Amino acid sequence: MANSEFLTRIQETVLIGDGGMGTVLYEQGVPVDSCFENLNLTHPHLVTAVHQAYRAAGAQLLETNTFTANRARLAAIGLEADVHQINAAGARLARQAAGCDSDLFIAGAVGPLVGCDQDTLLSVADQQQMFREQMEGLADGGVDLFLLETFASLAELKLAISVAKKIGLPVVAQMTFFAEGRTREGLDGAQVSRELDEMARLGSGYGADVVGANCGSGPHDMLAVVRQMGATVERPISAFANSGFPQYVNGRHIYLATPEYFAQRSQEMVASGASLVGGCCGTTPEHIAALAQRLKGVKPVTRIVAPQVVEGAKSAEPVVTISSLRESSPLLKHDLKRKPITVELDPPRGLDCTQVIQRARQLAASGVDAINLAENPLARIRMGNLALAARIQDATGVPVIAHVTCRDRNLIGLHSEMMGAHLLGLRHILAVTGDPASVGDGGGATSVFDLNSVGLLELLTALNSGRNLLGADLASCSDFCIGAAFNPNAAKLDGQLRKLDKKIAAGAQFVQTQPVYSLEIVDRMNLALRDVSIPAFLGILPLVSERNAEFLHNEVPGIVLPDEVRERMRGTKGAQGVAAGMEIAVEMVSARHSQSDGYYIMPPFGKVELAQELIEVIRSFSP
Repeated sequence: MANSEFLTRIQETVLIGDGGMGTVLYEQGVPVDSCFENLNLTHPHLVTAVHQAYRAAGAQLLETNTFTANRARLAAIGLEADVHQINAAGARLARQAAGCDSDLFIAGAVGPLVGCDQDTLLSVADQQQMFREQMEGLADGGVDLFLLETFASLAELKLAISVAKKIGLPVVAQMTFFAEGRTREGLDGAQVSRELDEMARLGSGYGADVVGANCGSGPHDMLAVVRQMGATVERPISAFANSGFPQYVNGRHIYLATPEYFAQRSQEMVASGASLVGGCCGTTPEHIAALAQRLKGVKPVTRIVAPQVVEGAKSAEPVVTISSLRESSPLLKHDLKRKPITVELDPPRGLDCTQVIQRARQLAASGVDAINLAENPLARIRMGNLALAARIQDATGVPVIAHVTCRDRNLIGLHSEMMGAHLLGLRHILAVTGDPASVGDGGGATSVFDLNSVGLLELLTALNSGRNLLGADLASCSDFCIGAAFNPNAAKLDGQLRKLDKKIAAGAQFVQTQPVYSLEIVDRMNLALRDVSIPAFLGILPLVSERNAEFLHNEVPGIVLPDEVRERMRGTKGAQGVAAGMEIAVEMVSARHSQSDGYYIMPPFGKVELAQELIEVIRSFSP
């Protein structure tokens, strides 16, 4: 079918898309953790049967079974060499299922390169190449258009659009919207469609031909997004909603929305401006059959696009800036005559917090600027650090930097905990992804990772702007001072620097590094961070013995000891080991104090006297 025919037809009639490929395969017994896309090669008859069922139900557009068939995702299961083959096969299977039906369009399904729980450390060039590789496979297989779906990042979606348009096929571009009709970046339907429309107008045709939404929510919330888009842009709109919300029944996720309800709400989407309507998670051929029956012969509605209204000062979101935090955070005051020092403590393994509070009082008496409080380090069970942080602040008057991991809470829990932390008076948060539960002593505990560290930074920044991560108004703003981690020990800093750029863009206001034991690494880090606008506090963890040094070097992620340091610790233990370790730490501070923004001291085994000794050394350099 000619590529231009799709663009003509979608202007003249409402097209019916298909439903969930994975939903039907799952119902047929394919394990949910399987690579559905590899079935194009290993079990093509299963994929073809799903396409044929949707065709029989009345679908006029069939999506290829290629949603995650990109090199980044296939590499995780050793199939990175099969990208072109899997995509070309997916296109051919859909084309075969269409048979001689000249009214059917084949859409090449393309999803984001990685899931939302992973860091995208790929360069722009690498991302472009991966999208191009997948799309060329689909084009070679004979698709009529590309359907870019389930994108959480608008920037990544725009990149995929630019690649698709260079290949020369029509493009349907869909973002995922969640609760209250917002993307994970807090954008609503009007903002997304306006951005994509602007891209098309300014890019001389290098923009999406159809804009829309899929997944994330059921028909009710999808309808609100379609209404926003329909009132914002003139170009065609697509909508592929989930079949409501899943329930976990007898070990399976079941979507309970009926085909009749789904079709009725989809008809309302058409009345609000959608001209391509199908289904996503939980939808089946029965849902599409009900949809096709209800929308048979329906034409797209005539829409009136409202002019963009600029509300001036009213539209500006209240944002807590770094300058407004400098009066309240000792970490951000650039006019201090002494460099900030933070010291880390671990919460207790049991219910008695007497000792850790006593250690915090000792540090307060030594003039520490802030106390770091880790959260279940190495995924081992300890007392909750947020409640303890509030208790320590009350007992010492010293700000506490509470570490918050993404491992232990889902998106809802992270929002609630951070708002609760603000209520408790905590103002300093270090956002970290967290060690996976499998490395700890949780005995069957599972990791969550709805967000990674960048996502958590974005969440905290959103709270500082008076909204949650999905864009809902909170009536007031938090005033968190937000920190991030940085590992200067990595063999190559390029990946760490790209990740740091993302963290700063997401709202990081200071950085704390992993422990460093090499002056060369400090110099390399300082050179790499010379243009970074936020302070970086050098991590110092004094060694106490040869055994301790070897454990850190060989078993703790992110820590590297030079051979020279390991040799100096060889054979040491007890008082001799502590003395040798402190000598190394003092040499590090002395040699690079002038280049340091501040210090992040991690006393081993709760030995706060070592931190106090280092505080005295550091303060002796101050004017």
